[in-house]
Amino acid sequence: MDARHWDEMYRSRDQIFSGNPNDVLVTETDDLPPGQALDVGCGEGADTLWLARRGWQVTAVDISEVALRRASAAAIDVKGRVAWARADLTTTPPPAGAFDLVSIQYFPLLRGPGHATLRGLLDAVAPGGTLLFATHALADLAPRPEEGFDPADYYQPDDIAQLLGPAWNILINETRPRAAPPPAGTHHTHDAVLRALRLP
Repeated sequence: MDARHWDEMYRSRDQIFSGNPNDVLVTETDDLPPGQALDVGCGEGADTLWLARRGWQVTAVDISEVALRRASAAAIDVKGRVAWARADLTTTPPPAGAFDLVSIQYFPLLRGPGHATLRGLLDAVAPGGTLLFATHALADLAPRPEEGFDPADYYQPDDIAQLLGPAWNILINETRPRAAPPPAGTHHTHDAVLRALRLP
């Protein structure tokens, strides 16, 4: 799924997602003091805007130029609080130790050799910062061989938790019912959530 794939998806409709921030993000970060945040795979920008409107300085990264243009057009009231960046985080890791929050919400994070992409995202969390990862629960996902999709190819919270090591405190690693309706055409009823604090 390269940049062309995502650009075509966003061009297919005027709006792909609901425009609301992800419930996991709202629930798990509402108690955090604003700082520097990285929104991984920001899409149309709902999470980015929610964070920026609460005082966060957000670096919003996506591989799709179409998505970024759409997101930035909706960000008139938070100018100066968001840096929009087109990048492929599988090949270009974010700066190490730069973010008080790294939010990975339903980003298709493929397993890779040496966990290079994942380790780049973990390294981006500053000491004292928070990693927040949410994805569809494995039980809600079925292989789609015709599309080349196998859920086992993607990280789940347990996989990430096992890589964190003693420099991290795992606060939440659980599967919970979705608070919002599933995306159209899907049957996702549960979220798998990991929240971890990088020790100072």
